[in-house]
Amino acid sequence: MPLASSPIGVFDSGVGGLSVLRALLAAMPHERFVYLADSANAPYGERGDAFVAARTHAITQYLRDQHHIKALVVACNTATAAAIHEVRSSHPELPLVGLEPAIKPALAVTKTGHVGVIGTRGTLTSAKFSKLMTSLADQAHFVVQPCDGLAHAIERSVALPPAAAGSPVDATETGALCKRYVQAMGGFGKEPGQMDTLVLGCTHYIFVAHELRALVGPEVQFIETGEPVARQTRRLLEAADLLALPPPPHPNGQPTSREGPESVQLLTTGPVAMLEAAAQRWLNLPPSLCRSVSVP
Repeated sequence: MPLASSPIGVFDSGVGGLSVLRALLAAMPHERFVYLADSANAPYGERGDAFVAARTHAITQYLRDQHHIKALVVACNTATAAAIHEVRSSHPELPLVGLEPAIKPALAVTKTGHVGVIGTRGTLTSAKFSKLMTSLADQAHFVVQPCDGLAHAIERSVALPPAAAGSPVDATETGALCKRYVQAMGGFGKEPGQMDTLVLGCTHYIFVAHELRALVGPEVQFIETGEPVARQTRRLLEAADLLALPPPPHPNGQPTSREGPESVQLLTTGPVAMLEAAAQRWLNLPPSLCRSVSVP
């Protein structure tokens, strides 16, 4: 049986789920985490449901067997859509949190009633997403745009230097893809008929927020899922009496803070250099936390 001191498992098809890990670290500073990027098989968004479901089951079992996780966050919209119900059935005692594009939070903030949604093709063509959109279709006008190749380009970009200040958005591969897809969606802004809200329906996309902001303007609200997922994970752990307690105070009376190397493990089935670069750039975590693993 898991203990409160056991780690929380977090996985994504690649490094995009680090955006969710960042929110989890902020919301639960006393927890331990094992993050697994299945980069050898990324991107999931352009794979079939059967393949994604098989990987999700294999990784869940690996994290339970090898790391004795007390909860699992599926930090991948595509894997959630393809496999979350099956994983719940196979592991009914495991607190489990999945992701879906944050359509409902977007409805709560839009003023024009026009909402843009970007995501992987796997997410946006899934039965789960279709059911969600059907249930909300009369509440706003949605423009849904699959962004083929963008998540993979973001993965590749972590090893590249950032674009020089003042360069055009399309000076990089990620910027060029963002520009293509944003322009295909139509008008953004606060005027009637314009999209004033953009749902980032893939965990990777928050890492191109700068490029997206340059394209849609300063008034458009971005909605992503990291913070809501962190809040839900905390609620589930509290309900199961598995939330880690703060450590005892230091002998000199100072509070004991999180020690990153003791509380975070970063694993990948692909090249470890990519995960090292992403962890350092996006979470300011040292490369020493990263290692490569095999998950058959």
